[in-house]
Amino acid sequence: MTLQIHQFPCLSDNYGFLIHDPASGETAAIDTPDGKEYLQQADAKGWTITQIWNTHWHPDHAVGNKDIIAATSAKVIAPQEVKKLSEIDQMVSHGDSISLGGFTAHVIDVSGHTNGHIAFHIPEAGVAFVGDSVFALGCGRMFEGEPKQFWESLSRIKALPPETMLYCAHEYTLANAEFAVHADPENKQLQAYAALVVSMRNQDEPTVPTQLARELETNPFLRADDPAIMAKWGGDAPHETFAALRAAKDNF
Repeated sequence: MTLQIHQFPCLSDNYGFLIHDPASGETAAIDTPDGKEYLQQADAKGWTITQIWNTHWHPDHAVGNKDIIAATSAKVIAPQEVKKLSEIDQMVSHGDSISLGGFTAHVIDVSGHTNGHIAFHIPEAGVAFVGDSVFALGCGRMFEGEPKQFWESLSRIKALPPETMLYCAHEYTLANAEFAVHADPENKQLQAYAALVVSMRNQDEPTVPTQLARELETNPFLRADDPAIMAKWGGDAPHETFAALRAAKDNF
């Protein structure tokens, strides 16, 4: 059977995700910006949340755990840092695997936005839930990590199958596109993608998920090892170029 994914807007610019295995009836909440909204969305689908998968500890990703646990006794699967906000039933880190019914998710270290940030890659479904590590045409702010660490995290995402659909946690693509075109103005694929993003947002359409293959061609943060990007932004190593890009985006 196919993994069912329900995406919905949450808070001001978050996306909520529920994933459901029809064979087992199990449902996982991917991050929990608003527990009550997740419960309402699950109820509307006729699903019961049995697991919570947190990518990192920030409140707009884990603050809703309490409400969901109270209503469903769902099992929390998360990196250690989520203990700042929530109880954890199963602590996971890079290289671990978890199951939702017949589907297996592989845990990937994508730290940099926070030091314990993880992503969940489900190869059978061709999807990865990446939290705030990478966005369509962007990446997360480097609140806790270091440039080399963050670049290594992005390199793990870059190594996934190119057809992988990335489920990012926020609708930031319009602003990200503006910076991306500034960072890489000669990129024709990027120009076309940015125009599409403007059209989609004008029609209030989500730009998430995004396919990794397209991000590899257009996302400047994933292209910090490209000679043209390195020449434009400086740095003797990709993580140094990444650092220059991230600093520029922070002040854009």
